[in-house]
Amino acid sequence: MSDVVDRFVRYCEVASQSDPLNAAEVPSTKSQFDIARVIADDLTELGAADVELDDHAYVTAHWPASAGCEDLPCLGFCCHIDTAWQAKGDEVHPRIVHYEGGPLVMGTVDGHEVSCDPTTNPELDGLAGGDIVTTDGTSLLGGDDKAGDAEVMSLLARLKADPSIPHPPLALSFVPDEEIGHGAALLDLDRWGATWGYTLDNPGMAEFSYECFNAAEAKVRATGLSVHTGNAKGIMINASEAVMRFHQLIPAQEKPEYTEGYDGFYYVERIEGNCEEALADYIIRDHDSDRFAARKRLMENACAYVNELFGTEVLTIEISDQYRNMADVISDHMHLVDNARTAFGDHGYDMRIVPMRGGTDGAQLCFRGLPCPNLPAGYHNAHGPKEFVPVRELEDMVDVLQTLVGLYAKPQDDTQTDHQE
Repeated sequence: MSDVVDRFVRYCEVASQSDPLNAAEVPSTKSQFDIARVIADDLTELGAADVELDDHAYVTAHWPASAGCEDLPCLGFCCHIDTAWQAKGDEVHPRIVHYEGGPLVMGTVDGHEVSCDPTTNPELDGLAGGDIVTTDGTSLLGGDDKAGDAEVMSLLARLKADPSIPHPPLALSFVPDEEIGHGAALLDLDRWGATWGYTLDNPGMAEFSYECFNAAEAKVRATGLSVHTGNAKGIMINASEAVMRFHQLIPAQEKPEYTEGYDGFYYVERIEGNCEEALADYIIRDHDSDRFAARKRLMENACAYVNELFGTEVLTIEISDQYRNMADVISDHMHLVDNARTAFGDHGYDMRIVPMRGGTDGAQLCFRGLPCPNLPAGYHNAHGPKEFVPVRELEDMVDVLQTLVGLYAKPQDDTQTDHQE
């Protein structure tokens, strides 16, 4: 196996799911320390400077510039170490499949074949004859974002093997709990020292994002009154019924399964309850800031309407902003887009700019003052047992990163030189 494939498989074998029900703690799961220690050890072995694993499972390090580039602005790379919580991932068995076309079979579980094919994943048509890293069908793979982790580490291995490769000073970070909206929130930007950077957390290959949703989460809570059903008239207040009434007021056509591109949506992540207590957790997404604000107002108004129906305050709603559209920041630093396009083009890829329909550490970093668009990591079908990562894309992405750091081995046409501005 090549260096990047070896690292990727090894990282995937270390379970590190985050847990939204324990989001008050960082990291939300102890297992994230396991992969953090592996990455910190690898950084130390490669010879990175200032390697640190902190009490919240953040791993940071620096890599010195090549000769003559010491005074250039520091370029950052940020990846996350947690994997998605929506599917089983506490034991992962990655394997390498030589793909010859047709269905890509991950494995057989309980007598049922777990597979995908070109009808659902047309990108498979261009992968015949190559090797693909898959799960065994029993869990997600973790390419989101361990493919990014492995690619950055393999870039460093190249820079160590050939110090003549031109590059500016590099800042590296591997952060926990991105999948539950935390991510780079506790990254010390002053100590990290990057002027601008990239996350590696987009699906596919050559898909680049510098705009994303405005995002919020909404927690709807209901408090009811339980009495015997035979004597309930005029007395019972059913908390579960109140939550269902609320959900019926959310536009049915504005759900993730009916939207694409720049369409916003409402998504219910969890509903549970009984007569006495019930809850529903939602996420709210929209690229447009005015429509985003309108979506939040709709949910508040729906809550008020249900309370009016019940004649009492049975529902409460708490809406918290998570991140904003990073296009507002990147538009002043378009060399981040242009250089990425050049790097992909040099390796035969036509970079496609797509609006990101999800979160990224880059959104947080942008609005903390560090312009940071999102590069692809090369994973497909993330967050489920049909996830796969083509070996060719893993290896090509390391080539792209090498070219990209070379483009930053010279001054950029950009007025921002300090992330605090």
